Amino acid sequence: MKRWAASVVAVLLIGTAAGCGSGRSSGTSSGSPSGSPRQTLTVFAAASLTSTFTKLGREFEAAHKGVKVSFSFAGSSDLVAQIEQGAPADVLASADTKNMDEAVSAKVVENKPVAFASNTLEIAVPPDNPAGVTSLKDLATPSTKVVVCAPQVPCGAAARKVEQIAKVRITPVSEEQAVTDVLTKVESGEADAGLVYLTDVRAAGGKVKGLTFPQSSSAVNTYPIAALKKSKHATLANDFVNLVTSTEGRSVLAAAGFAAP
Repeated sequence: MKRWAASVVAVLLIGTAAGCGSGRSSGTSSGSPSGSPRQTLTVFAAASLTSTFTKLGREFEAAHKGVKVSFSFAGSSDLVAQIEQGAPADVLASADTKNMDEAVSAKVVENKPVAFASNTLEIAVPPDNPAGVTSLKDLATPSTKVVVCAPQVPCGAAARKVEQIAKVRITPVSEEQAVTDVLTKVESGEADAGLVYLTDVRAAGGKVKGLTFPQSSSAVNTYPIAALKKSKHATLANDFVNLVTSTEGRSVLAAAGFAAP
């Protein structure tokens, strides 16, 4: 009888310990993993800012524990359209003032936009330059496959402007919605040449060759940035704007080839 009672007590003790252990495990699994981001800052930025903003995003995260920066890189006109249609975003950085002005007119911008950089067009060609392009005029040659940005995209508007100044008529094989798409087609050999930014040529390394042309100085694009009205993280949004416009931010941009605004 004593042995039976001892066995019952032992079983009850084991069950109680298991129950306590199960409760602790359940509590851990229902919570957030230790060290996981508690807030996400969403930044809509022009495609030409991909490399520099990705770097600045890492620096921002390092300085703001528990914060993750999520980027959406695309043509500025597409980004503004998405924001006007209600896409959730905290910060907008455009590759021109025209699209930012549209965002301001749509009353989606919180504070006055701040210009933080400028960029200039270059002709990008494959390293071996199969079409023998040496100037903007060569892009008008019918046999040369040229890719440009669509007119509503900042790099496309700049391309139209240099065409008018040079009195050159380019007939592209395609018009892209982002400058990075133009660069990709040149890198892959789908195009003999493309009009992109100086910074895109530099970011591509040896995958393309950049050719300067005099008319580009008449179509310089200024980049503005601003926090957005519907941001759920207003303080963080302003902190990111401050980082981009700071000495540190402009140093990163300058290293990529961006000029002062």
